[in-house]
Amino acid sequence: MGLFSFLKQRTSGQDPARADRGLLLFENTSEVIRAEKILRAAGFAVAVKGPPPEVRTGCDLAVEYPLIEGLNILRRLEEAKVPPLDAIPVTGPLLTPVDLYHVKDFGDHLMVRAANMKITVDKRTGVIVNVSGGGCPDVPWLAARLIGQRLDEAPSPRETGHTLCGYALGLAFEEMKRQCLPS
Repeated sequence: MGLFSFLKQRTSGQDPARADRGLLLFENTSEVIRAEKILRAAGFAVAVKGPPPEVRTGCDLAVEYPLIEGLNILRRLEEAKVPPLDAIPVTGPLLTPVDLYHVKDFGDHLMVRAANMKITVDKRTGVIVNVSGGGCPDVPWLAARLIGQRLDEAPSPRETGHTLCGYALGLAFEEMKRQCLPS
């Protein structure tokens, strides 16, 4: 069965609001991170999401992608030797990806959680006052690098972390910058 027949078969009866998106499932977090970086560099509109439990493969992250670009995306990942375990369309509410971000305003402080990692900033000064969550060995090191730094001057944990916790903290860090820093 060709990819187009496969996608047509798998997308029939979809929720129209989600009919244009799919999920790429990978074996581990490192592959998700590599795939996202490769696809973004190639100009594809992708986002990292939490896969719904019904399709989880052991990795707590998936890459959401536009179905119309499916063939080009799969080819690019094959060339880069990062093929997904599966590429599935988002079909209905049970397969809707989970948003990774949760924002909590505490008045003087703003906290952003991405997956299992949290970063808190003093809104008045822009200084990172807390990093918490996760269980990966690099979390204390990442926290020590960030706490006390201004958000606009701090190093991105996404560039220095190599674990799921470091990646999730990087996502929280980027979302915090979107929330706090002027465009």
